[in-house]
Amino acid sequence: DKRIRVSQPLSRGPSAFIPEKEVVQANTVDERTNFLVEEYSTSGRLDNITQVMSLHTQYLESFLRSQFYMLRMDGPLPLPYRHYIAIMAAARHQCSYLINMHVDEFLKTGGIAEWLNGLEYVPQRLKNLNEINKLLAHRPWLITKEHIQKLVKTGENNWSLPELVHAVVLLAHYHALASFVFGSGINPERDPEISNGFRLISVNNFCVCDLANDNNIDNASLTGNNFGIVDSLSELEALMERMKRLQEEREDEEASQEEMTTRFEKEKKESLFVVSGDTFHSFPHSDFEDDMIVTSDVSRYIEDPGFGYEDFARRGEEHLPTFRAQDYTWENHGFSLVNRLYSDIGHLLDEKFRMVYNLTYNTMATHEDVDTTTLRRALFNYVHCMFGIRYDDYDYGEVNQLLERSLKVYIKTVTCYPERTTKRMYDSYWRQFKHSEKVHVNLLLMEARMQAELLYALRAITRHLT
Repeated sequence: DKRIRVSQPLSRGPSAFIPEKEVVQANTVDERTNFLVEEYSTSGRLDNITQVMSLHTQYLESFLRSQFYMLRMDGPLPLPYRHYIAIMAAARHQCSYLINMHVDEFLKTGGIAEWLNGLEYVPQRLKNLNEINKLLAHRPWLITKEHIQKLVKTGENNWSLPELVHAVVLLAHYHALASFVFGSGINPERDPEISNGFRLISVNNFCVCDLANDNNIDNASLTGNNFGIVDSLSELEALMERMKRLQEEREDEEASQEEMTTRFEKEKKESLFVVSGDTFHSFPHSDFEDDMIVTSDVSRYIEDPGFGYEDFARRGEEHLPTFRAQDYTWENHGFSLVNRLYSDIGHLLDEKFRMVYNLTYNTMATHEDVDTTTLRRALFNYVHCMFGIRYDDYDYGEVNQLLERSLKVYIKTVTCYPERTTKRMYDSYWRQFKHSEKVHVNLLLMEARMQAELLYALRAITRHLT
């Protein structure tokens, strides 16, 4: 049993990446947060995720409301099922933080303790979700109407469409939330190790890899010449300059459709190569191999643990099929389908997507009155680009101009392999920016990812229905 047992988080506070005082300041000021937690928290306390999200109270409200609705309000699935599905989803990314949280809630809502021994102890119909869980988490573009048909037509273990939609929403929500947990360095809760007689999985993966890779380099990286303050200031100025230039160019000239298509294909292809060399240069490859061993505590909730985001670069495949956004959009198609089969969730999700996409304080680091629309759109669309989703009216050249290499590596890791995120990656981009701005980036990545997964799943359901 090689696992490291840590009873106290390695650094104090809710996040291993963000100084505790920054998060605490936000919380003490805010009565609203406390009200929201009382109203909508399922765990009944201000957990670490909520504390970090409370850097953006407006968003936090729509997040907590939709999560509360999925887990607690009237819906097609029984309560224990909802928490078990959350566990299955989180296990795809070895996210022990979320697994522990929902093991607790599963038992509190009357779940059968034996199920926590692993998938072989659960009803067949839950087991049948394995395939769609795996595809949604790692390669959602592979989901077809046949997958849907199999689930809704398996005799006594079949899923009704409303149940399936509820399950898919939960899976997508918890895959994306795992991205947020790892991307923001959320610390394990300070709970005793035993909960309801079940030994919790004791340490979140990023702590292990932080021990291995990061803490000792922390100070070195600040003094190293490549991390000079001058560089990061000019990095900020350069980014503002590029944003301004893009605004102006857009007013001047429109690129042709062919040119736009080419730029998307180029960006999509490049995104497939982003992590391959970069993530590993910061530490020996062997550390990385160890990370990939799924701890037995987590692996009992998944099948095919080796299945991950398709690294095309390694497979020699060039082509991720393009999903043309206008053929199946959230606004025109996904929203109404999801709302019809699982009432009201569409409105809550829609509000959450809009909220994060439009959230702005018109600031960038130390600058006031900045229009950050182009930057927010580039972040959102880049995530969709990695999942093969293309917007006809968007110029993907903007992604290249606005997102520097280290930020792209970070986005790709948080979105596709969140369990590999390290503090060093988090620190390496936007060094002049506030932590709250980086948390905002993580919220955008999380929602963009959730929306991408839902678009593929809902499109397959639509095709099944037609």
